[in-house]
Amino acid sequence: MDERESLAAIYEWLPDAGDDAAVVGDLIFTVDMLHQQTDFPEGTTRYTAGWRAVGASLSDVAAMGAEATAAVAAYAAPEFDGDELHAFVRGARDVCELVDGRYVGGDLDTHDEFTVASAVVGRTDAPVYRSTAAVGDAVCVTGTLGRTGAAIRAFERGAHDRGNDLFRFEPRVAAGRALAPHASAMMDSSDGLARSLHQLAEASDCGFAVAWDRVPLDDAVFEESTTDADERECGLYTGEDFELVFTVPRDRLEAARTASPVPVTVVGEVTEEAVTIDGEPLPDRGYTHGD
Repeated sequence: MDERESLAAIYEWLPDAGDDAAVVGDLIFTVDMLHQQTDFPEGTTRYTAGWRAVGASLSDVAAMGAEATAAVAAYAAPEFDGDELHAFVRGARDVCELVDGRYVGGDLDTHDEFTVASAVVGRTDAPVYRSTAAVGDAVCVTGTLGRTGAAIRAFERGAHDRGNDLFRFEPRVAAGRALAPHASAMMDSSDGLARSLHQLAEASDCGFAVAWDRVPLDDAVFEESTTDADERECGLYTGEDFELVFTVPRDRLEAARTASPVPVTVVGEVTEEAVTIDGEPLPDRGYTHGD
């Protein structure tokens, strides 16, 4: 089974799972695992790894419209280097402080590949789910897309400082909290815009019609990409940008834009069926763990 088939099976066994995070009362729980081979290109510093690993879990909390309370991480490596470990902790602590959360520790273990498992607990009494989009709603994204794709290209050409800078994103916790009263459905873009739309469509039993010229690409995409096809790959499929993808009733759109501390872009609308871009089917393709 691939990752998505495995998750589908788990959702059948655990009905509280299946969204960006689990909801238990007013508590929000999430956990993520990142690996050297698939998640940290050569040149990624331990500071960036700490920031990015914990930030990924903070993004799940943001997608539920919750505040971030505390984070922990399990750090595993072939051997422990004091400078690398300290850098990792600083990165994890700094990304938590950026969103008014706290990094409170974790666990250490040896492993043949640098691996991080991070977990975050948050809190909200009104979580936003993936399953409540309605036909006619606007579909929107926060910020810009393609930053991670650009970072990977920077790492590949040896521009490690540039890659690390692009890899350190701001989890949209504040935006998630601000958008929660207005959004009808929400998730983060960790798997890429295309796959996120398919996941939202499946959860809400709907479709989406989006336009490529509305997708807000990060400036770094144009700096690092060499072709139009490469720009589309970064903006639609690479994923791991950790922006919010959400739907909002048209009569709440301006209120949502006003409330959000970051730019909100309308990329399309909710339809009855199918996920399309510029009138053509949008492939259900994106980031998959284990690829």
